[in-house]
Amino acid sequence: MTDWVYIGAGRIKVRIHKREAAAGRRRSSREFKNNMAAYAGVIAYMLSLGIRIPLSRVIGDAGIGLISPAFELFTLISLFFSFGISRTMNGLIRYRVKRDQFKNARKVFNMALKLSALIGGVIAVALAVFSYYISNTLVLEAMSRWAILAVAPAIVLSAIINVFRGYFNGNGFVVLVAHSQYIEKIVMFITTIAGGRLCLNYGQKVAALHHNEITAYAYGALGVVLGIMLSELITLLYMMVVFAIYSGTWKRQLSEDSGRRLESNRNIAGTLIGNSIPLSLIVILSNSFMLIDMRFFNYCMNLSESEQTNAQLWGSYYGKFAVLIGIGAAFVCMSVLGAVGKIVSSYEREEYHTMHEYIESAVRKLCVVAFPTAINLAVLAEAFVGGLYQGENEQIISMIRRGAVIILFYGIAYLFGQIMLKTHMMKEFLISLVVSFLIHIISIFLLVKEGLTGVEGVVYSVIVFTGVLAISCFILTCRKLRYRQEWLYSIAFPLVSAGIAGLVVMLICRLLLGVVGEIATIIISNLIGLTLYILLLMVLRVLNEADLAKFPLGGLWIALGRLIGVL
Repeated sequence: MTDWVYIGAGRIKVRIHKREAAAGRRRSSREFKNNMAAYAGVIAYMLSLGIRIPLSRVIGDAGIGLISPAFELFTLISLFFSFGISRTMNGLIRYRVKRDQFKNARKVFNMALKLSALIGGVIAVALAVFSYYISNTLVLEAMSRWAILAVAPAIVLSAIINVFRGYFNGNGFVVLVAHSQYIEKIVMFITTIAGGRLCLNYGQKVAALHHNEITAYAYGALGVVLGIMLSELITLLYMMVVFAIYSGTWKRQLSEDSGRRLESNRNIAGTLIGNSIPLSLIVILSNSFMLIDMRFFNYCMNLSESEQTNAQLWGSYYGKFAVLIGIGAAFVCMSVLGAVGKIVSSYEREEYHTMHEYIESAVRKLCVVAFPTAINLAVLAEAFVGGLYQGENEQIISMIRRGAVIILFYGIAYLFGQIMLKTHMMKEFLISLVVSFLIHIISIFLLVKEGLTGVEGVVYSVIVFTGVLAISCFILTCRKLRYRQEWLYSIAFPLVSAGIAGLVVMLICRLLLGVVGEIATIIISNLIGLTLYILLLMVLRVLNEADLAKFPLGGLWIALGRLIGVL
């Protein structure tokens, strides 16, 4: 009888453990889905940068150089719609949905759709009409005109897509928005490569007839832009299908509306436009520097180089340096994405001591991620560039080593810029952007146009831009929120630890690079450097068990720390 009791109890325990394990798996699955939705914007940005890596092999550096004006215009205008109109309508719809004013929320959606289609159409027509002026005068790259012409329809599609995203976000369907972003980038990856390859092959035949090799790369760039347009069309179809699927939900909401009055279209349009203006200024000031850099770069190069060499050099910078630095910066930003919400919540509850603790924790986390990211990219620049790209890359390797500090500056500017935006410091943030923007223009004028540093002046001017923006955002935020930075554990110790680990990574890279190849060198060097770096942070008490538990493979790091006696 006793044996049966023990057996029964054992079975019960097994069932309990199974249920707990299943519940744990469900929690992990939910957390993963929530994280993928929360980080969708940053991950989509990283994917859009990563697309340029295979494209550089398909259409070459010259093709990347010719596509860059169209790609930057598309990115800038898409951000205008997503960060300006879409974000504004998201807030307006969310406010009305929470108060069961579903008819007014639908009116906001309808008005935003009309405004976005109108503004997008006007911009697309302007790009088509003034494509010759944009290519020949503004960016000084005549053969980029075809790509600029082709990007015009994609802008209209992007404008409408962002209206749907704003409506879904406002109604709480964040996961659907994340799905659309991933679909957009995955489809774009396929269509741009296929379009670039097909049009390049045709362009090579045309170039042979005209005895002008640059024509082939212009066709390749055109094919890439056509691929972007196709990806936007597929994404829009996806959004429309989802909207149709949830049409029953929208109709049920309208029937349950409890609003006392309907807002006029005029008031809604005025609110949309008025609230979008500051956000649109932020987009323009923070994302137009690449077009400005290209203009000054081409002006400098046109004085002495051929058209093809011009496009090739800029394409090398745009497709290699900007990609690796941009992905590193986005990775750092992703590490502090969740901290901003906690800081803002404490600010709104007037819990200032807690808010200061959250800011200090966010700065520490940012530095813990940013320092090794920047240092390892700098010391492994030869391995990264050699493993991912083809051709002569000595100049790009040198640029990456000099410009890796941009990763840190961008991360600081992102963290404190987000805090400023969400704690009602719009004026201070705009001042920081305007000052940084003007100093950037002055610096690139002196460094590139006046020929003081040549091509590498573009890198230095971006360092100046991000550095001034990071410092100004940090100072203004500290003054406004009365925050005093702790320097030793948050900044000094992570910097020293990353520097020591970086030296070890550099030595390993020199030993292995010629033996095992670039990719294996990157993996081995980073694994050893990361292990040493985390051990140093544990020894210096920068990280504790609670911090390590949030890391990937956190249990392994905790076990290692206990094994060597530093935890």
